[in-house]
Amino acid sequence: MSTDDSTPIDEIRAELEDELPNGLTISRVTFEGPQLVVYTEMPREFAEREGLIGRLASTIRKRITIRPAGGAQTSPEDARGRVLDMIPEDAGITNLQFYPETGEVLIEAEKPGLVIGSHGRTLREIQQEVGWTPEVLRTPPMESSTVDNVRNFLLQERDDRREFLERTGERIHREQTHETEWVRITTLGCCREVGRASFILSTPETRVLIDCGDKPGAEGEVPYLQLPEANPIMDLDAVVLTHAHLDHSALLPLLFKYGYDGPVYTTQATRDLMGLLQLDYLDVAAKEGRTPPYDSEMVRKELKHTIPVEFGDVTDIAPDIKLTFHNAGHILGSAVAHFHIGDGFHNVVFSGDIHYDDTRLFNGAVNDFPRAETLVMESTYGGRNDYQTDQEDSERKLIELINETYEDGGKVVIPAFAVGRSQELMLVLEEAMREGKLPTVPIYLDGMIREATAIHTAYPEFLRDGLRNRILHEGENPFLAEQFQQVDGGEEMREEIAGGDECIILSTSGMVTGGPIMSWLERLGSDPKNELIFVGYQAQGTLGRSIQSGRREIPFSDRGSRSEQLTLRFGVSTVSGFSGHADRQGLENFVGTMNPRPEEALCVHGDESSADQLSSGLYQEFGIRTYMPRNTETFRLDG
Repeated sequence: MSTDDSTPIDEIRAELEDELPNGLTISRVTFEGPQLVVYTEMPREFAEREGLIGRLASTIRKRITIRPAGGAQTSPEDARGRVLDMIPEDAGITNLQFYPETGEVLIEAEKPGLVIGSHGRTLREIQQEVGWTPEVLRTPPMESSTVDNVRNFLLQERDDRREFLERTGERIHREQTHETEWVRITTLGCCREVGRASFILSTPETRVLIDCGDKPGAEGEVPYLQLPEANPIMDLDAVVLTHAHLDHSALLPLLFKYGYDGPVYTTQATRDLMGLLQLDYLDVAAKEGRTPPYDSEMVRKELKHTIPVEFGDVTDIAPDIKLTFHNAGHILGSAVAHFHIGDGFHNVVFSGDIHYDDTRLFNGAVNDFPRAETLVMESTYGGRNDYQTDQEDSERKLIELINETYEDGGKVVIPAFAVGRSQELMLVLEEAMREGKLPTVPIYLDGMIREATAIHTAYPEFLRDGLRNRILHEGENPFLAEQFQQVDGGEEMREEIAGGDECIILSTSGMVTGGPIMSWLERLGSDPKNELIFVGYQAQGTLGRSIQSGRREIPFSDRGSRSEQLTLRFGVSTVSGFSGHADRQGLENFVGTMNPRPEEALCVHGDESSADQLSSGLYQEFGIRTYMPRNTETFRLDG
């Protein structure tokens, strides 16, 4: 029973103690972000009671972690050998670290499933034997400096991070002071345009920012963070990131520059990818002589404040809002974000960027929710004629174009996003060469593609089953095929490749807005035998869109020294069907099969005609209220 001066954590502790079997005691209860952490002097006894933690979590409706109170576990020296004895040698342990402050032992392994055991049996045995709480990580099958750096940084900052998580937990689980009488969505960007995705979801109690990206090819066009809805930035309760692409994530570190000190909720894979892309964003800005909007220290601060959320986990992010992520099928770790607001008051789904059908990399987007009254829906390919070629036809056309270019003695250049499209293309090309549909020639990866690919292999749980199994079986990882070669010799290596034999070049940036693709335009663009193949979306205002539309005289900066015109004479083709976005049919299918179907939809993340036509189509086809908002508008959602 609560008293006037009791806190939520006091009430939870009392409820836990009422539910505990006789003889079990707890010494401290605290929140770390959305998770409840219970310290006990009896960690072994807790571990022996199979199913107890699940029953307690179900009773109080919180995720629970049990940790030993100080002195309740075996010494690290004694525990190390005993832990190693309990784990099969085939698990491939690569790191074993003990953290006395929290009573945790970090176990990094090539095969984490063998560390966990059937239904978590080995983890329980470890806790029973030594008292330490095990935390398990996968050793990436491909070496990734990003994954290593992020993990090492978070380990170094473990104490500061724990303080931040406890502070965040107190804020999430504070007493609610306002009734949930309304919900509002304010558009800070991404309306009637592609880029600078950013929205505020607010209630009388809470303000949450969803995404904070830049606009490709439009320097200076940033989200309207100065609106009263977004300011002051430091008073935001939470930031939710749907995926790592820069048009959704590029400006998140800017929030920390201006005082934000709260959590960023995203998937673990998105956390690592956003760090990679944001640091590259700073590097490209510096190389092009632009002043970056923030520095790398803000990226590190953002990473320290990230709270990973797994698909399907219902997570408290404020006293009146619960967040659940679902697979969006767009890129690694991309999520559809479902917000449950109040005590059943309103449910909002932000689609982020979605791909409805299965691809070689991912399962299609999830659209099954407990409740969903309002949908904020991407409309990148929402135009009435935006139908992509199906995947098999797209792959066949790509292979034909490459073979034709080879026959002419030319080279193929494919601008590709480092995350998503590049890995999809790598799978297509590796299979085509393995099956003899293409001659086996070098496939050069320029930019961050190889590093992004390594991150994919670090999180195989986000990939389709068949691909995941190939990655985890030694000798079968398609991304390690010998024809994939990293361009790591700078301009000298590019010059050598340009003067060499037939090859395929996958290069960033995907929209030809800078980066190594500019060097390939200069070196290969003047030869009619070569071919440039677009496989991804080219936003309005980007050089990629201009070239795709027929422009052949393009402005070109000679590596920063002088500006001139470059004449392109190579062939230019577009192969649809490789985009990470659903086409018009896929968008309609997502809404048409959505369970439950929303009462209203806001069509965003598309140019004006695409958003307008999708909005009209959804209304006519399904009879739901639809809107095509402008930036800076606010919509009130009632219960």
